[in-house]
Amino acid sequence: MVEIFNSMDPALKLFWIIATIASVVFIIQATMALIGFDSDADGDIGMMDDAGFSGVFSFRNLINFLLGYGWSGVVFYDNIENRFWLYIVSIAIGLAFVLAFVLIFKLMMKLTHDGSFKMEEAIGITGNVYLRIPAAGNGRGKVQFSVKGSVHEIDAITDSPEELPTGTLVKIVEVFKGELVKVEKIA
Repeated sequence: MVEIFNSMDPALKLFWIIATIASVVFIIQATMALIGFDSDADGDIGMMDDAGFSGVFSFRNLINFLLGYGWSGVVFYDNIENRFWLYIVSIAIGLAFVLAFVLIFKLMMKLTHDGSFKMEEAIGITGNVYLRIPAAGNGRGKVQFSVKGSVHEIDAITDSPEELPTGTLVKIVEVFKGELVKVEKIA
């Protein structure tokens, strides 16, 4: 095995070394990610966050580039006689590996869901008066309603000329700054 490696052209040796080391590091990274030892501290350079390039220049993507570069050099070494074009093709495939991994990661990040409650989402939702609400905005009461499977209790006022007693079915029509909503009775 050593004789075969020593008899190789220096460029082919370099491709094999790069491909082998990148493959070993890639396998270690993948194994660590699968068993939960993956870290968000990936060594990002943090270049051009506003342009959407955050995380492109990282150790993980360096390994992805070297993986594509090294293995394409090994595979195409005998098929592409001109070494300049071999290097260009290998660089292009390495960049394609990085692009593919970045796109896959961005698509996976879109799968996250924000389960937090925002008061603006309460408009139009029905609920029940929990503590009576005085008529014509002359005081506050409380309403209870459910959003995204969780029950919320919040201060409420009404423009209704009559008081809304506990248990009245109401609809939230406006959200005010802070923790206050305006409700109206559902007929």
